[in-house]
Amino acid sequence: MEKTAIITGGTRGIGQAIAIELARNGYHIVATYHSNADTARETTAAIEAIGGTVETVAFDVADPDQAGPVIKDIIGRAATIDALVNNAGITADDLFLTMKPGKWDTVIDVALKGFYNVTKPVIKKMMRQKSGTVVTISSVAGVIGNRGQVNYSAAKAGLIGATKALAAEVGRLGIRVNAVAPGLIDTEMIRDVPVDALKQMIPMARIGRPEEVARVVRFLCSEDAAYVTGQVIGVNGGMC
Repeated sequence: MEKTAIITGGTRGIGQAIAIELARNGYHIVATYHSNADTARETTAAIEAIGGTVETVAFDVADPDQAGPVIKDIIGRAATIDALVNNAGITADDLFLTMKPGKWDTVIDVALKGFYNVTKPVIKKMMRQKSGTVVTISSVAGVIGNRGQVNYSAAKAGLIGATKALAAEVGRLGIRVNAVAPGLIDTEMIRDVPVDALKQMIPMARIGRPEEVARVVRFLCSEDAAYVTGQVIGVNGGMC
C-alpha cells in the first residue's frame, strides 16, 4: 500500500527538502503552500525527476475555513495518512517593545493555529488507522530564545509543548509525535542575517543544510524510530 505524507509549507526551503527526502523513500507527497506557485512547480518537478509522486495544494494553514475543507479532501482520498510534517511558519522580526500586534498575531497564528487546524483532523484519521507519525518543525529559537524574535520564539516553544502533550495523549494508539528544532539553516529565512558573525556561536562553525534536517525527519517517520515519541531533536551544529 502506498504511504502518504502531508507536509505543510512543503514547497520551499526545509519543507521542500523534506518532501524530496520522503518521496525518495517511497511516500506519496502532499505538499501545501500559501501562495508561491513557482516553488510548487519546482518541487513537483524535483520529485517527479526522482520517480516520486506529488500533489501540491495552496491554502492558509492559519485559516480554518481554508484548511478544513482541503485537509478533509486529502484525508478522504488517501487510504492512509502515514506521516504529517508541520513545517509551515513565518518570521516577522522586531524588538518586543516596538512589535505591532499584527506581527505577533501572524507568527503565532501560522505556527500554532496552523498546527491545530491541520493536525487535529489528521490525528483523527491516524487514530482510526492505529498508526501514523507527526513531526513538527520547531526551532532553536523555541529552545533558547532569540533577541528580536519574541514572537517566533514563543510560537516555536509552543510547538514543542504541543508536541510533548500530544505524544502523551496518543502514544497508546500507535501514533508517534516528535519535533525537530533546526538551528541556522541555509534557506531564504536567513538571507538578511549576519551569517559570518553568527557562525561564531555555532560549535561546528557552519550553517546547516535543509537536507540535514530532512534526513532527521525521515528517520522519525520511519520504523527505525518506532520507540521514539515526545522528543525534540536539535539539528543545530551544537547550539544550545
